[in-house]
Amino acid sequence: MARKYFGTDGIRGATNIFPMTAEMAMKVGMAAGAHFRRGDHRHRVVIGKDTRLSGYMLENAMVAGFTAVGMDVVLVGPMPTPAVAMLTTSMRADLGVMISASHNPFADNGIKLFGPDGYKLSDADELAIETLIEAEPQLAPSAEIGRARRVEDARGRYIHFAKSTFPTDLSLDGMKIVVDCANGAAYHVAPSALWELGAEVVAIGVTPNGLNINDGVGSTAPDKLCETVVAEGAAIGIALDGDADRLIVVDEKGRVVDGDQLMATIACGWARRGLLKGGGLVATVMSNLGLERHLSAQGLGLERTSVGDRYVLERMRADGFNVGGEQSGHIILSDYATTGDGLVAALQVLAEIARAGKPASDVLHQFDPLPQILKNVRFAAGFTPLDDVSVQEAIAEVEADLEGKGRLLIRKSGTEPVIRVMAEGDDRGEVERVVDRVCDAVRAVAA
Repeated sequence: MARKYFGTDGIRGATNIFPMTAEMAMKVGMAAGAHFRRGDHRHRVVIGKDTRLSGYMLENAMVAGFTAVGMDVVLVGPMPTPAVAMLTTSMRADLGVMISASHNPFADNGIKLFGPDGYKLSDADELAIETLIEAEPQLAPSAEIGRARRVEDARGRYIHFAKSTFPTDLSLDGMKIVVDCANGAAYHVAPSALWELGAEVVAIGVTPNGLNINDGVGSTAPDKLCETVVAEGAAIGIALDGDADRLIVVDEKGRVVDGDQLMATIACGWARRGLLKGGGLVATVMSNLGLERHLSAQGLGLERTSVGDRYVLERMRADGFNVGGEQSGHIILSDYATTGDGLVAALQVLAEIARAGKPASDVLHQFDPLPQILKNVRFAAGFTPLDDVSVQEAIAEVEADLEGKGRLLIRKSGTEPVIRVMAEGDDRGEVERVVDRVCDAVRAVAA
């Protein structure tokens, strides 16, 4: 059964427009609270948020919903998504909630739910909660209404955890690091953790006002970070997104390093020290073919999944991998976290640089990426372009042309009427030609 409200990463949308309204947030609280009330103990939910203005509204609405069904609420304020997952388990909570729309503009917001094990909910749990959203709420008796309290040392707990993942035999002493927190959830914890590990920290994107999250800063807008790294003569730049589960790095020359290079750096370093599990790493179909070839040359494998960090994590858990992620910078290190953690991933990258004693540009350039081109073709509602015979023939032709030299990926967007056409290969001209060939075929039947 298809989910009505939950997407691949919780419920998300423009605030004060259905479904991202205060009323809906309260219903989600009631439904999720009722679903996770199992047993006679006092039930507890941890709620965190990023720095969006609408976070206040949604947080209060969810508190009302959870307490109405008898759940106690622990409020931790602005905190990274992975911190909420970690605190959910460390506080023995029955449920965790992160109010965030990740890298989206401030006007959007979202609700992510974590189970008591700190992992994002299964499809089955989300379907059960959706059923309860549309049912009459199971309100608690008056004497069993929940209580809410704010935990003031949540930041310190997460900083301590993040620092504990950095090797004790290494130090960041003398390393000048620019960290861009996207005016988001990590604006306090990330600079503090790096400083406590000995780094000289230059922080940008650390003045949130409710309206400027991800606005010209953060992992999806690295230009300011690139400029600052060069201007400051820093050794490296670290960019997080609004909820700090995504990481992009800038080397000392001001060049952006994507998630593929970072995963290769961590996985190969861990393999040399006997720490890598699964014989390789897990990435999505969007990761560059150069990554796959590089890993193969090291005797390591690459398992590919559909786009979405939840699918990466599912494969990691099923097959025993401890490194996985996406080209966009969601990096999951399951020895430490149950979800992507930008700060923890950054610390592992910094550890590789500190251990090598070489510039970031040398350590992080693991392979030369193959030319990769992605184009989108919009189609009118009601059309199914990929079912058309002429489109299928065009796809078959270009796949034959690329055989042994590259790969073609075509997928329909899950959020808009768009066909995404991506190809990569050794010859940029040929890659452009095959992408245009497929796009033209789609346009011919989608207009």
